Amino acid sequence: MALKVLVVDDASFVRDLVKRTMRNHFPEVKLEEAVNGRKAQIQMSKTHFDLLLCDWEMPEMSGIELLEWARKQEHYAKVPFVMVTSRGDRGHVVEAIQRGASDYLTKPFSPEMLVHKVVKHIGKKVKRAAPSKAPGVGTDSVSVLTGASVKAKQAGPAKVSEVPGPFAESASLLTGGVKSATSDKPQTPVQPKGKALAQIRFAEFNLPCIIKAITLNEVKVVAKRDQRFPMILDPAVVDIEVDEGGKIERINGYVHMLQAVDKRMDTDFVSVVVRFVDEDPEKMATLSKFIASI
Repeated sequence: MALKVLVVDDASFVRDLVKRTMRNHFPEVKLEEAVNGRKAQIQMSKTHFDLLLCDWEMPEMSGIELLEWARKQEHYAKVPFVMVTSRGDRGHVVEAIQRGASDYLTKPFSPEMLVHKVVKHIGKKVKRAAPSKAPGVGTDSVSVLTGASVKAKQAGPAKVSEVPGPFAESASLLTGGVKSATSDKPQTPVQPKGKALAQIRFAEFNLPCIIKAITLNEVKVVAKRDQRFPMILDPAVVDIEVDEGGKIERINGYVHMLQAVDKRMDTDFVSVVVRFVDEDPEKMATLSKFIASI
């Protein structure tokens, strides 16, 4: 019987990243997806999954609510449940583990981080399920499970139609494109009146920056050149202080554009545009209020 993994996340970009990584490294595993905990609950009631990769913050039913329900079901009481979320502080990690999570994966994460979690929890099952291959022929999952290095598949240069303006819509991306979290209609960027600070988190480093312009679809920031910078299309989480009380909203996205602020080679600052992929209406409502206040 084929191994089954359920990917639960309201952001289609994140689901696509997980599915692509799983298919590249574990082709023997059958993948299914759900946009929130409620949909996942229905799927879990119809079939059995060997691993659950679940977002924390989702509309209708959160990851924590799905976790608590799953642990009360006899056939899911001990199934590995990996909580995936942009909230990486110790308090949330402890809460997830206390409520029954098997592990924790913080957004943004790299494919290697995800592979490590999968191997950790169902590696033995995947190895048993991997088909036997002739000498010199192997699958990515067998290579991963036996400790061999797996070379990243190099994609050819994407053909993207350039559209004028720093907040231009991106063209078709990642075999089909990324659906905007909000309306596809062009939005007028809002420029903060004062200095609006933010932090962009990537899989292996953080980038402190200043917000120069923002819409419900994306944010343009400026950061000092003497820091580490991401690659185009790298997953990211933008931490924005949305009110005077210090509330932080965490918006999932990906790097849409990198550009030198000045035309000089020795420019001190770099502009980064992060395209939002969150589809959580509560996050969008909070972001909308923040934009209206600046």
